[in-house]
Amino acid sequence: MKPVRLPAAATRTLPRWAFFALGLLYILPGLIGREPWKNDDAASFGVMWTMAHGAWQDWLWPNIAGLSVTDEGPLAFWLGALGIKLSGWALGDVLGARVATLAIFLLGVMSLWYATFNLGRRPEAQPLRLAFGGQPEPDDFGRTLADAAVLIYLGCLGLLVHSHETTAEPLQASLLALSLYRSVRYMELPSLRNAALTGLALGLLTLTRGWVVPAALVLALFACTRFLAMPATRSLRDLGFAVALAAAVTAVWALPALLTRPYGQAPLAAWLAWNQAQLGLGSLDGVRTFFRVGVWFFWPAWPFAAWAVWAWRRQSNLLHIVVPATFVSAATLLVLLNPAPDQGHLLMLLPPLAIMAAFGLLTMKRGAINAIDWFSVMVLTLCAAVVWLFYYAQLTGWPAKPAHNVLKLIPGFAPQVNWLSLLVGLCATAGWFVLVHWRLSRRPAVLWRAVVLSSGGLILIWILLMTLFLPNVNYSKSYATVARQAAAALPPGIDCVQSNATPAQRASFAFFGGIPFNGVDNRDCQVMLLQDSIKVRARQQQPGPDWQLLWEGQRASDRSERFRLFQRRPPARH
Repeated sequence: MKPVRLPAAATRTLPRWAFFALGLLYILPGLIGREPWKNDDAASFGVMWTMAHGAWQDWLWPNIAGLSVTDEGPLAFWLGALGIKLSGWALGDVLGARVATLAIFLLGVMSLWYATFNLGRRPEAQPLRLAFGGQPEPDDFGRTLADAAVLIYLGCLGLLVHSHETTAEPLQASLLALSLYRSVRYMELPSLRNAALTGLALGLLTLTRGWVVPAALVLALFACTRFLAMPATRSLRDLGFAVALAAAVTAVWALPALLTRPYGQAPLAAWLAWNQAQLGLGSLDGVRTFFRVGVWFFWPAWPFAAWAVWAWRRQSNLLHIVVPATFVSAATLLVLLNPAPDQGHLLMLLPPLAIMAAFGLLTMKRGAINAIDWFSVMVLTLCAAVVWLFYYAQLTGWPAKPAHNVLKLIPGFAPQVNWLSLLVGLCATAGWFVLVHWRLSRRPAVLWRAVVLSSGGLILIWILLMTLFLPNVNYSKSYATVARQAAAALPPGIDCVQSNATPAQRASFAFFGGIPFNGVDNRDCQVMLLQDSIKVRARQQQPGPDWQLLWEGQRASDRSERFRLFQRRPPARH
């Protein structure tokens, strides 16, 4: 028997204006006004910026101002570079690259919505018919489930920061959602057209972060056809066609890179080696990390998804259970087999988990839903209050303890009031209280009521952090100031600087300071930018007696990291 009994009143969809407003409020803060962060965000931007302002070789051999980036694939960098080319003149290069980030986010959300909608309107997913009628129409039921899946997706803690970064991981997650949608469409109507569109999504995934994930998805798709008792011969033919098309899409980059050998390098060989390194036997530490990080990374999707597995256990051969569960299993296996999994790999699980969670939400008791609501109201309101308290404290010095705790993390920073940011923060906070009042006073019976507060509260916290504390974040995580200091100390006429800086540091010094680093050939230069640690003796480096110190500096917020600029001494005359 189906575990779902639902009246039509519970399937009223979220108003479209509110749905789109939540999406924009989620993605725009953190894109506007934020400098590239000192991690993969800055490094990926450096590749995009180099492509946009470089030669054709840079589009085939990704690099950061001459530092080769042999891992991943070029698609995410192409999109960011294209954004710089098309809009950088008006928005600036940083925001221009993030136009692609906005488009990637929208692609993921739309793919997730349509995948859930198509699963939710299927006959086997419909709730039990009520004795006196009044059950929802299939399309209304599908739309409500799709809204709930997107709200759960936006409420996941692991997506929040990663979706705003200019890296390949968000694109991989969005393309996996697209592959999930195309797979659903193929399972509904097996045809060469749907197989071709699935192959297109798999090919784009291959260009993003390699062939390992698409290969696993092909196996997952075949497993789905077996669970659903689809004809094996036709399934193999269609999947073979999809794989062939995915290979053709990949060849758009691989073939020119192989034939032209940009900068005398072999991009395809380096890319294949990186792909091979993504598979291994895993480790116990990786398993512990997966579950320890996953507890908060997948929240609140995983409790709902786990409940869906239990609630629908007697209908395990249904399309809306088989497809997301198989995708979750394949992505989990890939993460556990990866020798060095990181948080970016966990993003692959979020789209199918959100779909499973939406179907789990259907079967939850009213008491459990109310408990989730009260938990969201109390915890998220408390978090917002803490953010406001620390903001007030850093401006006024009272209360003294919170003010000290904030400012000790960013020594030398002088907080100032940005009236526009303050107004946005106040409006977002007022909107949160309106949402809470609506939920608690109206007590709507709609299905998505259990997740709208958790998603809305998370969006509120993010808006407050990316408005009130954006200057703090830029001061703490950006190399802009120290890069400009180094550029000012650079001798005139220098066109080559060698360095041991990390990819993020190299990107920041090249973009903010215009430092002319040596090229992909890594030739020796007369000037060296050396990065080491003041406190860790093992990391302290000396270039030798032939080098003269020109400048030394560091970020004000980092007491350990140090940068020094050296120039080679001219040879002594005899």
